[in-house]
Amino acid sequence: MELLHGLIVVTVVHLLAAASPGPDFVLVTQQTLTRGKRVGLLCSLGIALGLSIHILYSAFGLAAVIANSESALWAIKLLGGGYLLYLGVSGLRARPDGEATMPAGGEPVAARSGWRTVGAGFLCNALNPKAPIYFVSLFTVVLTPGMPLHQIAIYGVWIMLVQLGWFSAVALLLSTPPVQRAFRRFGHWIDRVLGVAMIALGVRLLTARL
Repeated sequence: MELLHGLIVVTVVHLLAAASPGPDFVLVTQQTLTRGKRVGLLCSLGIALGLSIHILYSAFGLAAVIANSESALWAIKLLGGGYLLYLGVSGLRARPDGEATMPAGGEPVAARSGWRTVGAGFLCNALNPKAPIYFVSLFTVVLTPGMPLHQIAIYGVWIMLVQLGWFSAVALLLSTPPVQRAFRRFGHWIDRVLGVAMIALGVRLLTARL
């Protein structure tokens, strides 16, 4: 498959995958609505960087090995499901702006570092146990035996840019003044509702067959 044709295929397929409701979408929505545009964009960056893990092992041909290894999938599944439950419980503990907003670590919500926000997005994506199966399917379509390493790198970087572009657009849309005004007074309830969604996704991940 020619590079341009492959990039078009990757763009269409990955946009459809990124747009489908899942942990990444819930996390970006939660962070943007309750903490603003900057946090939403940093979370989007972390999610895009998390793809680098899946792209690297796929480039070395390990995606098929992981996808067919029950023990490896179970390990990733437990880590990913546990992390989603952690995010969900953190959301359930949200407090209104007028009350104490100090999480367990004693750090004000507004003072959370950029690196911590990027890291949350990174882990949310990197610990997705369905990713090896997805990338086996995606790269089977566009990669061919003997494909130069630089071309594989182009595909990988492009997928990350598509991911970053999509979730940045979501964050920018949700951070517009009308949306922010509508949700400002109810930010803690958004945290709690989306926390329940995260817990549901975590339970579903832990109980579903891959």
